[in-house]
Formats: sequence, C-alpha cells, structure tokens
Amino acid sequence: MGRNLSIDVLKIILAFFVVFLHMNFLKETYPILSYILVNGLFRIAVPVFLVITGFYFFHIDSAKKLKKWLFRTFLLYAIWMLIYVSYWKDNEQIWLTIIFGYHHLWYLIGTFFSGLILYFLRNQNSRWLLVLAIFLFLFGYVVQVLGNLHYLNTESDSLLNDYLLYRNFLFVCFPFLTIGFLINKHRIDISTYKNSSLLVILSILGVIAEAFFNYKYISSESTDILFSLIFASPLLFLYCQKIYIKTTSKVLASLSTAIYVVHPLIMKSEFYKEIQSFKILIFLAILIPVSFGLVYLNRKLKYLL
Repeated sequence: MGRNLSIDVLKIILAFFVVFLHMNFLKETYPILSYILVNGLFRIAVPVFLVITGFYFFHIDSAKKLKKWLFRTFLLYAIWMLIYVSYWKDNEQIWLTIIFGYHHLWYLIGTFFSGLILYFLRNQNSRWLLVLAIFLFLFGYVVQVLGNLHYLNTESDSLLNDYLLYRNFLFVCFPFLTIGFLINKHRIDISTYKNSSLLVILSILGVIAEAFFNYKYISSESTDILFSLIFASPLLFLYCQKIYIKTTSKVLASLSTAIYVVHPLIMKSEFYKEIQSFKILIFLAILIPVSFGLVYLNRKLKYLL
C-alpha cells in the first residue's frame, strides 16, 4: 500500500513545530508573538500527530495486530526513555516519570495507553465514542484553565497546575486518536466541500485567536490544550489527506519521528547552551543531519524510530 506524501510532509512541518515550541521561539525578542506561536499555532502538532495515528489505527482490528502495534510503540518509548535516562533518573517522582513519560516522550506512552483503550471500545456506537472523546478532552481543558486562573486554594491550585493531570493519555491522546479512528471508519472527506481550504484557514486562525485571548485575559503561562484544537487538528489532517500524492518511501515519516525524539538531546547539551548568536540556525544545522543519521541507523538496527 502506497503512502501519502502530503501526510509525510505535514508530519515534517509538525515535527519542526514541536522543536520551535520547545525552544520558546522568539520569547526574548517578541514575547506576545512568541506566546501566540508557542502556546497557539505550534500546539496543533501533537493533536494532528494523534489524529494521523488514530486514522491508521482503524486497521488494528485483531488481537495479533494490536500486540504488534503495542510492542512497537512501547519498544520505541522504552528505547528513548533509556537514551534520556540521565535526565530523569534522579527525579523525585521517578515512577510518575516512567508511567507518564519524560518530557516529550509522554506522547509515545500516551499513544500506547490510549490505543489500548480505543481497541476495546472500537466496536461501540460512533456517536457515543465521539461524545466520550469530546467529554474527556473538555474535562482536561477545564482542569488546565482552572489551574491557569489560580482561583482555588494553594493545595488545589498546585494540583490543577500539574500538567500530568490534564496532558495525558486520557484527556489528550485518547480524544484525538478516537477522532482519527472515526474519520477512517466513516470515510469522512472534506474535498466535497467547496470552501474546505477556507474552513482550515479559519480553524487555524481560531487557534491563534484563542492563544491571544489566553495571553490577554487568562494567563501568560504555558498552555498545552486549546479548545479550538478539537476543530483545527482534524480539519488540517483531512485537508492534507485529500491532496493525495502516492509514495513508497518511508524516509520523510521516519525523519519526522527522528526530529521529534532527538531534538531535546541536542537542546540539553552543553554545546547548545553555550551558543550565543545564530542559535536557531546552528541548532537546525545540527538537528537535520543527526535526524537523517538516525533514519539511516534505524534501517540497520530497527525499532529506533
């Protein structure tokens, strides 16, 4: 079965969104613009990755396929947790880190657990599944907003501000994985709509507008979940999916995974911390060849990506 080049290109763009997000892009020079990008536009990345994963998860329709999928996902998580072990081994909440994932690796273990839940619920009524997904997403969103508003007493506030409580397999991964799954199940196609591109642009502008609203009226703290992502992420995926360009190469898909898993390793290095000028350019000049190197290594060793 051929791959869709459009989706692979989208994944590369999203991987760089994650990189710039973790860099706090433009924070020193343009704080408001930085906030709108880092806590707005770039936040589209993970939900779209999850929608894509959910779309292909539709084909996991037997216990054998599920075991294979879970094994690959968990092995990828375990390998990269080991690679990053020096950064989390002295953590006071070491078990929480192992269960929920270190830093960006939360996405992998979150996908693992949410995929397991979705598999057992896959034959449920689609409307019920969608309602459950949206309810869980909104629950996580409300917890985050209440935390950012700091209205509650100190103990409750610190709990609500613990990102593990709202950015996890249940409130982020499961909802978007389910939406991707349902898109495939019901063969949803937006190419029949004349104004599909306008719809995508408006939904992305909605994400940017929400980020600006958050900055002005809620909090200038980091925001993982935006309400508008529940519309923008599936629409962006559906739009790119309809631009079908067949390819048999997995290089771009593997490259996006490589960029995602390896970039914090470079970011946390002493070399990177000491760079004073042209920081982003130097970082990208290191990241891209290292990521291609990982893609090559993965062909020899397997399971790295």
